[in-house]
Amino acid sequence: HLGCHRRHAVESDAEGIGTHMKRRKKPEPLASALLLQKHAARLGFDWDKTGDLWKKLAEEIGELKAVARQPKKAEDELGDLLFMAVNLARHLGVNAERALHGANRKFSRRFAYILKYGDSLPPVGSKRRLDAMEKLWQQAKKRGL
Repeated sequence: HLGCHRRHAVESDAEGIGTHMKRRKKPEPLASALLLQKHAARLGFDWDKTGDLWKKLAEEIGELKAVARQPKKAEDELGDLLFMAVNLARHLGVNAERALHGANRKFSRRFAYILKYGDSLPPVGSKRRLDAMEKLWQQAKKRGL
């Protein structure tokens, strides 16, 4: 009878993933990826070693590079890469949503620093402009922005 209860629990969990995907108000994509991964992990479908996650992430990057000039395939592979990044974050104990919000804020601060010097930059399209902007970006990083 124990096996019977286990089978029903697995069937119930499998239905849970389907239910998650059919919800009317779906969670944001990063949150959805995390929910799917946690659900699969409860059923034993998870990575044993963090080192394997790093290898899988590198594999996903390679797959994306291979199709980078094919927008439809690139979108699919980028999705796999992002899903894997959320999975790695979960294993590292990092909140992927918070990490991305932090990266957005950091980019905004550093880019604002660059824009303060906008009048002194070479014209848009000039190779020198990008070099000058990169130099300012590195200055912003050194200042802790």
